[in-house]
Amino acid sequence: MRRETTNVIRFVIEDLLPPIVRDSQFFRATARLVWGRHIDKLADFRKRAAFLSPEEYETLYRVHPRIHDQTDNSQACIGRIASNVVGSSILDVGCGTGYLLRAITACRKEQFHKIVGVDFVRPTELETDDIEFIQAPIECLPFPDKSFDTVICTHVLEHILDYRAAIRELRRVAAKRLIIVVPKEREGIYTFNPHFNFFPYKHSFLRAMINLPEKWECTLFGRDIYYTELV
Repeated sequence: MRRETTNVIRFVIEDLLPPIVRDSQFFRATARLVWGRHIDKLADFRKRAAFLSPEEYETLYRVHPRIHDQTDNSQACIGRIASNVVGSSILDVGCGTGYLLRAITACRKEQFHKIVGVDFVRPTELETDDIEFIQAPIECLPFPDKSFDTVICTHVLEHILDYRAAIRELRRVAAKRLIIVVPKEREGIYTFNPHFNFFPYKHSFLRAMINLPEKWECTLFGRDIYYTELV
């Protein structure tokens, strides 16, 4: 399923259905018809977030069905990210299959001397000679300070319990530009994703980014929040 399709579905569930319906047993029963008992596992996953072991966290992500084809980004968002990349080295944190990195290199005519993807679970679909893959948690990136001209992190922070530690690491390894994309999303008990953090407004997300640098920009882009800062 494409991001553009799920954005329509999310609009109906998050903006048109009142919380009394979204959090009801009726909605859970309806969601089970689509998602099976996994919808209950996701609800339990969020309720026990503060007590999860690293093994439980990793196990759920290994078995969680993929909703989107290849990437969680819309094609319009990919184009905007590609146009905002600066320099000759890129790091994509939470790279998944590497689709975004491949799309960026296809959009840009110049050559990049270093293209690296990081994820805490190695994707089986990642097969490319152009992208170096490193398995590591976002809260502890194995790179020196200012290692990459552009650091990208899309649809990741909503999954991270200690997202402030993750943001510090993203800023630490970025030399010129940091790009972050998160979904504009309202929390509900029963959702189709293993998210911990929800940002229904721009200012909700900006609270997570304090202290803000001198040069930054935050805009709504479809049903996403698109943030960039110059280092």
